Amino acid sequence: MHKGENMEIKKITMIGQGALGILFGKKITDAVGKENMRYLADQSRIDRYQKSGVTCNGELCDFGYVTPEEKGDPADLVIFAVKGPTLAEAIRNAKYQIGSRTILLSLMNGISSEAEIGKVYGTDNLLYCVAQGMDATRAGNTLIYTKAGELIFGEMDGSRSENVKAVAALFDKSGISYEIPQDMNRIMWKKFMMNVGVNQAVTAFESSYGGVQIEGEPRRTMQEAMREVITIANLKGIDLNESDIDYWMNVLAHFGKELKPSMAQDADAKRKTEVGLFAGTVIRIADQLGVQVPVNRWLYQRIHEIESKY
Repeated sequence: MHKGENMEIKKITMIGQGALGILFGKKITDAVGKENMRYLADQSRIDRYQKSGVTCNGELCDFGYVTPEEKGDPADLVIFAVKGPTLAEAIRNAKYQIGSRTILLSLMNGISSEAEIGKVYGTDNLLYCVAQGMDATRAGNTLIYTKAGELIFGEMDGSRSENVKAVAALFDKSGISYEIPQDMNRIMWKKFMMNVGVNQAVTAFESSYGGVQIEGEPRRTMQEAMREVITIANLKGIDLNESDIDYWMNVLAHFGKELKPSMAQDADAKRKTEVGLFAGTVIRIADQLGVQVPVNRWLYQRIHEIESKY
């Protein structure tokens, strides 16, 4: 859509049925109906989902689906909720879901998915987003969570565009907690720092949230990995600091100690992880800046070692 136009989001396409895809997809489906909130998936995956069923906190979900081949029915909003290794495929598959007015939103980890989506579909209708504060754990087609968290989203310049207002209205209707910040770039780096620390430390030490909630090597490794992100962020002019680590330690303290972040869930299921998005990105930027990031280098090697045993 063009900036300045009023718009109501009536049709939504979600790409990805992982933890966040199910959590937020169910909230939206409950609000607008499965005829208006559909998941994009190939037919074999749709058949599998419909045969085995998808449950969210014990409730069977009644979801709508659309295949990548179906033409002529673009969505008002397309939400990318896939993992890093499958983003390129998701971007290709979204082709017929995206029209000139379609708003694009990525719930993905890392700080690069928006750039990848924007390369193909442009940035005019692309909003930036981070998902945080949820402890959702998916096993097979079953999702459990105690905290739904929130979506922090907006334009990079902090403006309240019509696109932002339209998405906010949908989230209000769906009961999704959200925030629209002034400095979206700082928020994205702050969340990236958490992913780099928490997700990777829990995975590398084959633990759970409980393993980094107490003093010990996993928790120290987590915090040092975060400090390496602060170092490169500061060199890029982004104001991250120790108070941001304190913020995440407080959030982390309230997560179910037996639950795990998505990266550790991927390792348990012997899926390819997002270590390239996390430690890989830190290492690449650190090399460009000429700084040392030994903890992230160790995490990168350790998690690849775990993957190599699948």
